[in-house]
Formats: sequence, C-alpha cells, structure tokens
Amino acid sequence: MGILIEHVNKDIGTTRVLTDICVDIRDGEFVALTGRSGSGKSTLLYVLSSLDSASNGRVIIDGYDIETIDSETLYRFRNQKMGFVFQFHYLIAELTSIQNVLMPARKFGEEKKREARAKDLLEQMGLSSKIDRFPRQLSGGEQQRLAIARSLIMQPQYLFADEPTGALDTVNAEQVMNILRDCSVKDGMTVLMVTHDPDFAAMAPRQIRLADGKVVFDNKKQ
Repeated sequence: MGILIEHVNKDIGTTRVLTDICVDIRDGEFVALTGRSGSGKSTLLYVLSSLDSASNGRVIIDGYDIETIDSETLYRFRNQKMGFVFQFHYLIAELTSIQNVLMPARKFGEEKKREARAKDLLEQMGLSSKIDRFPRQLSGGEQQRLAIARSLIMQPQYLFADEPTGALDTVNAEQVMNILRDCSVKDGMTVLMVTHDPDFAAMAPRQIRLADGKVVFDNKKQ
C-alpha cells in the first residue's frame, strides 16, 4: 500500500519547518530525500516514519492513518514492519554485536529464529569477526554498520535511514548503499534515505529534494 502524505505541515514553535508536503511512495521504492542542511529532509523522514507527528495533514502508511491508529497497533507495526537507521547508533553498550542485532527480535521472542539471519547480516557488513565484540570495541564506522544490520533483522517492509553512510569511508559506504539497494530490488523493501551526498542520492531511482521545507523536485516515475 505504500506511504501517502497529504498536505502535511510541521511547525516547531513559531517556525514552519515543512509546508504543504504531498508525496506518494509506492511499495518497494528506493527514495533519496535530499536538500541543504535545514531544508527539512530529516524532519520529513521522521514524520513519514511516525516517529514525529505532523502539525496538520495526513500520513498514511500501509493503509494506517498514523494520527488515528491506536498506540498498541502502532507499536507492533513499527517493531515488525519498520526499520530505522539514525545518525547516532543507539547501540546497547552491555550487549555484544550479535545481541545488538537481535534486539528487535527479542521483543517478539524470535532470537533463535533470527540468529542465522543476524550472522548473515554481520557477514554482509564485514563484521563477522566482531560478532562477540561490544560497541566500545568497534570503530565509529563499524558501529554504524552494526546499527544498519540491526535495522534489517526483522526484514522490515519499510526502512527509514537518516544519513546511513555519514560515518563510513567510501568503500564501506558503497557497500552499505548496495545492500540497501538490494533490499529494495530483491526483497521489495521500501527504503527512504536522507543523504547530503549527491553520488549516493544518484544511486536511488527516485529523488525528492527539499528547500525551505517544500518539495522542489521529485522525479517520480508515472
């Protein structure tokens, strides 16, 4: 069913951050949200992902109106159908790499079921040798790749990524971009990614560019 946002505005205090945003994202699309710093792209990502609410307008994900859905249904939907990658890793210091990756599965008692996938994701991220390491024993780039692996463990229908390659060198960043693209192409995952890097934005089939809280470019295919 995808994501539909209709005439969304977002105010923070007396400042309007998003203005009359209308976007329709189909299932399986890989979309890059671009724009200069302060353009509203991260705010839009958070509103799209239900982690922040619009001041007015509608946000519909997979047929659910985010403003009217009950909190318990939204909680389960987020944890089962959504993956999140933030600029900060939010890893749990007391858990090993594989335990961090399996955290979303633990909420539903699926750790054993997902263990093989966790190991596969760690291998894809070049972290198979760090499976029992703690976050403090990993570099910043390794922590970011670990956070990305965690976001993919439940095979989410929707992945929301805020500058997922920001802490990575070129080789690892390209590796992560290829993984995200494969998730979209092979698994039908809807990927929404905020990036300031034009090269990585170009890897996404669709780009939505913001300026001053408004959509100024969208190369959506009809």
